[in-house]
Amino acid sequence: MSLWYAICDALPLDILHWNFMKNAFLAVLLMTPLFGLMSTMIVTGKMSFFSDALGHSAFTGIAIGAIFGIASPTWVAVAFSAFFALLFSYVRHRSNQAADTLIGVFSSTAVALGIFIATFNGNSFTKYNKYLIGDILSVTPGEIGILGLILLAVVIFWVLFSNKMSLSSIHPQLASSRGVSVGITQAVFTTAIAIVVTLAISWVGLLILNSLMVLPGATSRNIAKNLKQYHLFSVVFALISGIAGLVLSYFLGVSAGASISLVMALFFAISFLFRKVGR
Repeated sequence: MSLWYAICDALPLDILHWNFMKNAFLAVLLMTPLFGLMSTMIVTGKMSFFSDALGHSAFTGIAIGAIFGIASPTWVAVAFSAFFALLFSYVRHRSNQAADTLIGVFSSTAVALGIFIATFNGNSFTKYNKYLIGDILSVTPGEIGILGLILLAVVIFWVLFSNKMSLSSIHPQLASSRGVSVGITQAVFTTAIAIVVTLAISWVGLLILNSLMVLPGATSRNIAKNLKQYHLFSVVFALISGIAGLVLSYFLGVSAGASISLVMALFFAISFLFRKVGR
């Protein structure tokens, strides 16, 4: 981190004068490409609301950890979300229900369970408000290190599984006939989403986390002409939105997560207009 601080100090930018802004800026540089990569797989896999359901399950895990007095409930949330994701994959492959129906079932159950646990025995819900809005300015150097490791893991996952995920989503039978284990591939994918969503919830907030996981891929899909552009544009849009959103939040004094989401939504609107013109 000392090298990063030195680089920031060398830049003539007032926004990087404080260490918490340096941490937040580095977190954005690591987190937004992560969202960009995951977003293309989420949109292609038609799992746009699954990240929202996982956010609810992460909140339930945090509530469980807090009830039992665990100092860092985030790791309880990671474990619970991973279990939630694997259970969803199991039920999905053994049910004739549509994916969006099952996501609705799991999402509503998770949020109800989370609120039930958080308010059990008359406990106040207010201490959990920070997880609803998020605060990227509170990210620590240790958490930034974890973000870097997760980004590396997701890049490796993307290189190994992106084509298999695309084929499994578009035509599961064809993927299976070509030796792709559709069940295992989707189980690994849902677990990866669970980890990313859970760790990001305290920084960007549960209320808008799903938009950050969906908008980059949706925007890129409007204008990309091939698969390479699809992934590249998604990462670029997410990265630019993250930086612009953080700068806006600094000067306007608003939530960074909300600012990033709105910038992403603006990119989507612009890309949609270009898509319509191109037709």
